[in-house]
Amino acid sequence: MLALFRMRLCHHAILAALFAVAALMPVQAQQAPAQPASTQALPLTVDRDPVRSPDDGKPAANPVGQVRKQGEGYILHTDVEEVVLNCTVLEGSRLVPDLKKENFEVYEDGVKQTLISFQHTDLPVSIALVVDNSGSMSRKRPSVNKSTLDLIQASNPQDEAFVVNFSDEAFIDQDFTSDVNKLREGLSHLEARGGTALRDAVVASADKLAADARHPKQVIILITDGDDNASTLSLEQTIHRVQQLSGPVIYTIGLLFGDDVPRREARDARKALEMLSTETGGMAFFPKNIEQVDEIAAEVARDIRNQYTLGYHSTKPTTEPGFRRVEVKAEARGMSKLNVRTRTGYFPIPRRAESRPVQR
Repeated sequence: MLALFRMRLCHHAILAALFAVAALMPVQAQQAPAQPASTQALPLTVDRDPVRSPDDGKPAANPVGQVRKQGEGYILHTDVEEVVLNCTVLEGSRLVPDLKKENFEVYEDGVKQTLISFQHTDLPVSIALVVDNSGSMSRKRPSVNKSTLDLIQASNPQDEAFVVNFSDEAFIDQDFTSDVNKLREGLSHLEARGGTALRDAVVASADKLAADARHPKQVIILITDGDDNASTLSLEQTIHRVQQLSGPVIYTIGLLFGDDVPRREARDARKALEMLSTETGGMAFFPKNIEQVDEIAAEVARDIRNQYTLGYHSTKPTTEPGFRRVEVKAEARGMSKLNVRTRTGYFPIPRRAESRPVQR
């Protein structure tokens, strides 16, 4: 598991007072029997890592096709992988809002799949707001924070979001909430420092979404002004991890303008942000000035709100490992060529989806 997040401990004066009170407690109280481990709270000085990695190495509780006795009969547990794709459809640069299930075709590794579900509604979303907090961002953060909050306010009221500020480390400055004021406070935790561990912050955020999000539709909105110079993971490892999780759509906003961003660094950063977005079905934006960020945030909100959600059962068994490449095509009478943007593929993750009686 990547232990990359730290919960930022604020209000040092309050903590000092608590420690002072603890020091004055009677000896008898200090010798009271310890509480069971399951209910005993960690001391505030212990770093908390709220990210639980889904691949913790524990075996699945019910292997594929396992038969178990239940009462007078038996139950067969089978694993069925429903692949869910969030798709944006464009005719040129225009969003196409009125397609039907029959307008779509889905292919996995070149084999046509049968759609079992189709939705085109404003589904609630779980969002990770992942914002660069390195030194070069200090002058840009007020405008970035405003645009980010505008995006949230333009969203579904049932959406939830959390805030990650990162430099050479990633901090959760606000856990999941639908309260815009709490998100504003989380975004206001500015502590401009040196490095940029962008890829590590993305993977930790994807892990947290997989572990804690209430909604299956998930998004990372990543805002940065430079190239990664502090991560432990490569770009390929980062994309692979997100795909392993059947993870979130990533929208990136690269603030790569200005003389303070060297040309080579801007080129490398742009390439990395484009890959993160393309491989996960999102979009990469590169405003020419800070004033354009608000317009981009509104475009991201529109894109999230107008997606089609397609589902199918793969023709391959979930026990067959390896990356599976996905392609979605759309056609509609009276329209020119339609471009469908979605994730490029996934790694299968067995999930127990049905139980049925077995004859003795």
